[in-house]
Amino acid sequence: MGILHDDVVLIRPPEKEGDPTVITVNCPDKTGLGCDLCRIILFFGLSIVKGDVSTDGKWCYIVFWVVGKQKTRWSLLKKRLVGVCPSCFSASGISYYCSDMQPKPSDVFLLQFCCQDRKGLLHDVTEVLCDLELTIHKVKVSTTPDGKVMDLFFITDNRELLHTKKRKDDTIEELANILKDTIITIDIELVGPDFPVCSQASSFLPPEITENVFESELPVLVQTGTLRSDYVSVTMDNMLSPAHTLVQIMCQDHKGLLYDIMRTFKDYNIKISYGRLSPKPKGRCEIDLFIMQADGKKIVDSHKQDSLSSRLRMELLQPLRVAVVSRGPDTELLVANPVELSGKGRPLVIYDITLALKMLHICIFSAEIGRHVIGDREWEVYRILLDEGEGLSVPRNKIEERVWKMLMGWE
Repeated sequence: MGILHDDVVLIRPPEKEGDPTVITVNCPDKTGLGCDLCRIILFFGLSIVKGDVSTDGKWCYIVFWVVGKQKTRWSLLKKRLVGVCPSCFSASGISYYCSDMQPKPSDVFLLQFCCQDRKGLLHDVTEVLCDLELTIHKVKVSTTPDGKVMDLFFITDNRELLHTKKRKDDTIEELANILKDTIITIDIELVGPDFPVCSQASSFLPPEITENVFESELPVLVQTGTLRSDYVSVTMDNMLSPAHTLVQIMCQDHKGLLYDIMRTFKDYNIKISYGRLSPKPKGRCEIDLFIMQADGKKIVDSHKQDSLSSRLRMELLQPLRVAVVSRGPDTELLVANPVELSGKGRPLVIYDITLALKMLHICIFSAEIGRHVIGDREWEVYRILLDEGEGLSVPRNKIEERVWKMLMGWE
């Protein structure tokens, strides 16, 4: 027998105030499903405080305990979670629900507006776009000497409705409510599905920044005490299970923790048969995962084990890279967000960056987003030129620390 569409994802509200909401997913299994589900939960601004995963290789049962925003649109979250679950069929072959395995590329739209600049402007606009489920792929912000700002956002619509007049008008109205009387012009136009929103940038990131900042950033952060190497422990065991490799992880909790683990396994094409995330005192987490390779075998090769362990440690110590550097006489904030092999990056990064800068009362002179290959991986790099005015009053290390804590959910 198949299961009904409404039973694929069940969301149970808290029994009492302060308790987490329980999300249950019951559907056919696929490699990377956990990553896709965690990414959507993260996009909705929720944190997973506990999790259980169980699968027989064909069917999976996943439970997430989540906390977060009071204004979460649970019905919309359910729809998005169902959308990434594999197709489900009854014994008679009648489809109860079906998710396209290869959806067509989303149309890309250009949102452009001109207005008077003010502190927190970019964050306020980003917050509106995120609430409207509009995904920002590229942004180009520039400020003129007379205090005007021209913003260009290349966006896609998760609801696939921005081509309609109502959706376009509603979006413009929401933005106008934020911009108020500072707005000069605003427009949204179709660019098309073939616009390369994820194209490689040729001259966006100077080589010296790539080599001297991002490749050496981990030991710098460890030395300054922002992170410590003993915050992460990854061990593997092939003796406990006859069919699986057991991966045990102890680490400090952070925003998107389970997503960072799941996307690592997804990129390595590794299947998770059983898993549990349990909270521990002092903000620590313990994760036990029984995994196998795509061929259904354990990971017995020591080189593969070392590679996976090293990658997990890096992802959990530093899921994103943050640096504040000099760009000639100016100050530039750089944030690098790793991109999954599927082409997706961590959601809401620009939201967190702009919120941190707004809280520091720092204006943004210009902002750009581009894709780069750094080392053997693709990264989504956010390049923010800070408006120093008569001089930047906040020390650079404080900016870096504030942005980092916001991204990690420690703010």
